[in-house]
Amino acid sequence: MDDARFDVATPDDMHALGVRIGSTLAAGDLLVLTGPLGAGKTTLTRGIGEGLGIRGPVQSPTFVIARTHPSLVGGAPLVHVDAYRLGDPREFDDLDLDLDGSVVVVEWGRDAVATVADEWIDVEIERPRGGDDGPDESVSDDASVEPRVVVVRTMRVTDAVG
Repeated sequence: MDDARFDVATPDDMHALGVRIGSTLAAGDLLVLTGPLGAGKTTLTRGIGEGLGIRGPVQSPTFVIARTHPSLVGGAPLVHVDAYRLGDPREFDDLDLDLDGSVVVVEWGRDAVATVADEWIDVEIERPRGGDDGPDESVSDDASVEPRVVVVRTMRVTDAVG
């Protein structure tokens, strides 16, 4: 995927962007989603899953760390990971994910993916206000309708460390 910037006005638009991104992905693609609490990471992932044609529903894997959604159309499964609860980025490798045979979407995982991959698609979701450094169930409903800016770029380990 080429580097791009998207202005996203609503959660439906975020979902639609995910569908668009998902339709371009294939086995071996690794995406890292970064953004404040309530930015739309899981909403984007739901759209990615729809674009891939996977079995849903896609829910945040915060407490289970990783969920695998098989394809309904003979394509790659979607592995949805929440790396927030990992104590150390090196624990990402302990999850024993099929990085080559799946499309892997990792929330809160910038530091973690650099331990297992040389290249990934980095998706930064910016929200105009609010946010925390981790998951929380207390996001107000009005936060979900704020516009977002989504920046997508290809990253390499050398970009992440230097």
